[in-house]
Amino acid sequence: MPDAVRVTSLGNEDFAATSVSESEKDRPVTGEPWSREEFEALLRAKGGLYHIHHPYHRAMYAGELSREQIQGWVANRYYYQIQIPVKDAAIMANCPDQSVRQHWIQRILDHDGHEGDRGGIEAWLQLGEAVGLAREEVRDLRHVLPGVRFAVDAYVSFARRVSWQEAACSSLTEMFAPEIHQSRLDSWPDNYPWIDAEGLAYFRKRLSEARRDVEHGLQITLDHFQTRAQQEHGLDILQFKLNILWSMLDAMTMAYVHDTPPFHSCPDKSALPQRLVSVG
Repeated sequence: MPDAVRVTSLGNEDFAATSVSESEKDRPVTGEPWSREEFEALLRAKGGLYHIHHPYHRAMYAGELSREQIQGWVANRYYYQIQIPVKDAAIMANCPDQSVRQHWIQRILDHDGHEGDRGGIEAWLQLGEAVGLAREEVRDLRHVLPGVRFAVDAYVSFARRVSWQEAACSSLTEMFAPEIHQSRLDSWPDNYPWIDAEGLAYFRKRLSEARRDVEHGLQITLDHFQTRAQQEHGLDILQFKLNILWSMLDAMTMAYVHDTPPFHSCPDKSALPQRLVSVG
């Protein structure tokens, strides 16, 4: 069995993770395993920490964000969107179960597209155009903040390094996604009438896809995490993913709400790069 990874904090691609054996011998037994129903309830309770509650999103739904703040969110979130199929490909690469791969591959097709469906990435580019961004400035990632990039890269690295069941567990933030998509569909037309309604197709598309994906990911998680220590580890994994999503919005808040983007306090602005690129 592959080693598990216990996530302790968020950083770069190493993200301060500590490898532990599958038996998790260094983790004390804390009690009897929860029933499937109890474990699922605890996983779902993590929705109280979902990024729908972040001040950036609260301001978004209240109609309090400026055009530039909406555009910054769309441009940065695009980096997350294009890494989703990369993350899912990593899960498939680590999974020896053909039936699981046959099911999981639909997630890649949902984002990359296939015959008859141009996919979620294309839908996000259309959202970018709807909020006034040129397609090329979204695609070339010129607006992506280092904090967003580090958070997303940590997520992809996690999916590559851990067992496929652990990576599948991290996807369970999708349990909370339909609400956040619906809240955008409900609030944006009234609060941001300058946004072309055709650009909201991504959110409509994900309403049904997320619900379908949750059923599969939840079944994998409930089947795999059997002991109490494993179940607690599963909760830690889901918390790690919640940390990722929250940290992305923290970076955007600094840049677009507090007007303190990276290097804002450096006296010599001539050294600033034209875009905040990543190397390595």
